[in-house]
Amino acid sequence: MQLKGYQLAALKALEDFLAGAREVGPAAAYAEVTAQPELKARLGRYAGDYLPPEGLKDVPYACLRLPTGGGKTLLAAHAVKTVRDAGLERDYPLVLWLVTSDVIRAQTADALNNTAHPYRAALDEAFGGRVRVFDIPDFAQIRPHDLAQNACVIVGTVQSLRITDTTKRRVYAHNEDLEPHFSSLSGAVLAAFPGLERTAAGAVKFSFANLLHLHRPAVIIDEAHNVMSKLSEEMRERINPACIVEFTATPQKRSNTLFNATAAELKAEQMIKLPIVLQEHAHWQAAVAGAVAERSALAEIAAADREYLRPIALYQAEPRDREVTVEVLKSYLIDDLAIPAERVVVATGDQRGLDGVNLAARDCPVEHIITVEALKEGWDCPFAYVFCSVASIRSATSVEQLLGRVLRMPYASRRRDPKLNKAYAHVSEPTFFAAATALRDALVHMGFEEFEAEEAIDHPTLALGPLFEPTPQPPPDLVLIDTPEVRAVLAEAGVALRQTPEGGLILTQTEVARPGLIDRVLAASPAGSTELLARVKALAPASRGELMRVPRLMTEVQGELVFADLEELMEWFDWRLADQSSAVPGLAGALTETVNRFEIDIRGEHVVQTFLSGADDLFADQTRVAGWTPERLVTQLDPLTRQPDISQPDLVGWLSGVVERLTADHGLSVAQLMRMKHALARRLKVRIDDLRQEQRARIAQQYLFDLKARSAPSPAKSSSFGRTCTPTSRPIAESSVSRGTSSNGFRPSTASQMARKLSAPSPSTVFGT
Repeated sequence: MQLKGYQLAALKALEDFLAGAREVGPAAAYAEVTAQPELKARLGRYAGDYLPPEGLKDVPYACLRLPTGGGKTLLAAHAVKTVRDAGLERDYPLVLWLVTSDVIRAQTADALNNTAHPYRAALDEAFGGRVRVFDIPDFAQIRPHDLAQNACVIVGTVQSLRITDTTKRRVYAHNEDLEPHFSSLSGAVLAAFPGLERTAAGAVKFSFANLLHLHRPAVIIDEAHNVMSKLSEEMRERINPACIVEFTATPQKRSNTLFNATAAELKAEQMIKLPIVLQEHAHWQAAVAGAVAERSALAEIAAADREYLRPIALYQAEPRDREVTVEVLKSYLIDDLAIPAERVVVATGDQRGLDGVNLAARDCPVEHIITVEALKEGWDCPFAYVFCSVASIRSATSVEQLLGRVLRMPYASRRRDPKLNKAYAHVSEPTFFAAATALRDALVHMGFEEFEAEEAIDHPTLALGPLFEPTPQPPPDLVLIDTPEVRAVLAEAGVALRQTPEGGLILTQTEVARPGLIDRVLAASPAGSTELLARVKALAPASRGELMRVPRLMTEVQGELVFADLEELMEWFDWRLADQSSAVPGLAGALTETVNRFEIDIRGEHVVQTFLSGADDLFADQTRVAGWTPERLVTQLDPLTRQPDISQPDLVGWLSGVVERLTADHGLSVAQLMRMKHALARRLKVRIDDLRQEQRARIAQQYLFDLKARSAPSPAKSSSFGRTCTPTSRPIAESSVSRGTSSNGFRPSTASQMARKLSAPSPSTVFGT
């Protein structure tokens, strides 16, 4: 893999700085190199005075800034030769290569150990194949002759060395396996290194950290902005580096930025795919379906490319405590969108679906990758083209993890078809500008452009009324005049005597409702108890213990008298969806997917965004996706619209007619309908309910209100209401009412339903037993 022009320029700047540092010191060398007209123009705001690492004043320390997709790791591999030639006085340097996570450490070590990988090829070319690569957990395998006869690269994490209490890390512990590295050194030599850690007895520890301290490694730090801290400075003192070179997209203030590559250079050198075509959807299912369709369209185009290319879609799921988890997203891809299971893999910290998988291989079936935090999970994807986020992308940190992979250009070379030179993003955001701003901010955070911005968000407070109506209060108890006659009646009835502070006797409403009791109490009360008598007469019959019988309304159906309840009347008629029209008024217009599409590109040093009109929509005509057929769509709509009173064959037949009408008469594609599947299902459920209500209305009109209807109350079949009836002043939800039948044959659910459906919409009091 040949280095690009800006990469060669970066290595030249590094070489000049390291060579100058040996002669005049790091500070003077940095000032001299960055004063060169070309580098000075590059650095811009990153220019400044040299700031040495604390405690390492004479150690050359510089940062090379490259935006995401600029090839930082490849450049780091080539930088080992530059460090040897300009900064170290030894043929075979010792390199400590630090990354930010264990997963990336293992990935980097594997790549550097793979003789076919470009990273290793750069090292082998520089050192004639005399290269040894060690994973830091295997440091005990390093032998003295390895260090003497080979360029040795030790790949580790910053965390493995960065700690205040060195007793808690193996790299700082005494290890007998490392004794050969120290036994051949005289006391005078060891005394020349006062920074070596020693045991309590004063002997030098045989530790890996001391081994590094003796051999003064060149330290390469990938994504160095994540490791700048006081502990990092302490760590650098312990390992005694010969030089420190950082590679990052976002340097910190003390990074001593030596070289700044621009996004425009990356685009011109064909390193990244730009512009990014962003498509915003109303909900996450539509975003996923859009990504699937986009990938499928790109795959057809890629089949004609001169080099093997298999576009891959990357999906960022939500964490486990959210709605759209990895499992939910995978199920949607396979079960709803008909993606074969072998084409979908999960790459997270727990599920290592990409372990051992060569995504660039021609026989690799993977087309869809689901992840959560791609950078932390440490995998690469050479054919990534489509990025899909099922959650909000307003966090720049979360979106850049997958976006950085999608931006990389396969083979670092432009494709013949311009559609393959762009990246594609599908997101679900409440507003178009939220998505646009989020993606733009992510690019800025990835090093494409630096600026500061403040965003004010108003959070209006919703004025909500009470969620529930006040609980109805029971009628007050009756207060009786305390006389021996009244006491005798209550004692005979077994009623406990309770007195008020004023001396009256309390009779609760439950006791008032006991059959015959109130009449006996009134007969025993003094003749002047007119107030008590008035209150008792004002009580409802049920409150006085009386049963109220209400005749049932009956109507004649096919020669039989039937209870005039719409649910029962509906059972007398064979109502089928197959007999209803498949036309859904207003449906086609409601399903017109309004898609916001725009491109984000680099012009000079600025990120710019451009709206795409319908004519610019690259995949506006895309209608063919493998597995997306009218039959598949009907199969997906079936469980989403299922009704308890409609058979599956009847529902499927009606859905087929709806889909055929939408595609044939209204020109909607199956792909469009698949993307809008959930919205379509919701409207179809409403349509089915409307058709059912229309049937109810026809039946009610014919058998209850029509002049020819033979309906009348039937005293022989009546319902009884007693004290246990429960009033309500709100309509009863159909799904929350029991469909049981009481002992008197009255069905409260159907009565309440009929009261709601046949009466005016204003609230009314409904009684049930």
